[in-house]
Parts: sequence; structure tokens; C-alpha cells
Amino acid sequence: MPKQLEQPALRPGAAVLAWILPGLGHIAIGQHRRGLMMMFGILFLFVFGVLIGGVDVVDMKRDRLWFLAQGCNGPIAFLVDYLNQTLLKTAAPATQARLTSLGNINATGTLFIALGGLMNFILILDALGGPDRGSDHPGRRSTDP
Repeated sequence: MPKQLEQPALRPGAAVLAWILPGLGHIAIGQHRRGLMMMFGILFLFVFGVLIGGVDVVDMKRDRLWFLAQGCNGPIAFLVDYLNQTLLKTAAPATQARLTSLGNINATGTLFIALGGLMNFILILDALGGPDRGSDHPGRRSTDP
């Protein structure tokens, strides 16, 4: 008789934590090293995307399709969008010119943040129902030859 595959238990709390702060869901389920590496990688993409392209690279009104991916970074994307909409769009033209980017630089910053969001979406799904990896000590599993 074939062995039945066990369905992993869903962990909705870990998925919510993974959206709030990338990597936090994996830390909550005991995968500390993995969670910290994910947190560093995704926040690196987000911070450098904003540094490269300016605050206007996260714009829910003008770039809705890009924001679908960027929003997966968590509340930080909504905060940057709020800053963009309130501070930048209402600022004087001279201030707007200093805080915005043009052309390829804007596209590069937008892409960095969207890639970080898409990566975090995969991590949210992994935290929700991915395999139980146990501890984060590297080494061979007992089932490996």
C-alpha cells in the first residue's frame, strides 16, 4: 500500500508575521537563521530601491500594477506610498525635483522594490504551509543516505 503524504499544517499567524516584516514568520516558527537571511535580502532590495529611485518609486495611484508586487513587502510599502502621496505630491516644485527620479533610475528603483515584494510573497506562502524544516542547523536529514 502506498504511503500517504502528510499535508503540512497551515500556519496563518506565521504568514501574517511574514507580511508585516519579511522573515519574521520564519523566525516565529523556529527558523531563525533562515528568517534573518530573508529579512536582510528583502529589506536590502526595498531600501536600495528607495535610495536609487527616490520616494516616488512606490506610487499606488500612478503605478497600480507595480504596487501589487510592491505591497507584498508589507506595511513599509504602504508607508512609503503615504509619504509619496502626502509629502511629495503636495510639496513645492523645487522640492519635488530633488525627491523624484527620472527615466531608467526610477524604473530600476521600482523594479528593486517589486522584486523584493514578489520574493516576500513566496516567503509568505512558505511560512503559511511550507514543509516543516525543524531546526535551522545545516546538516543531513535522517532520511538521506
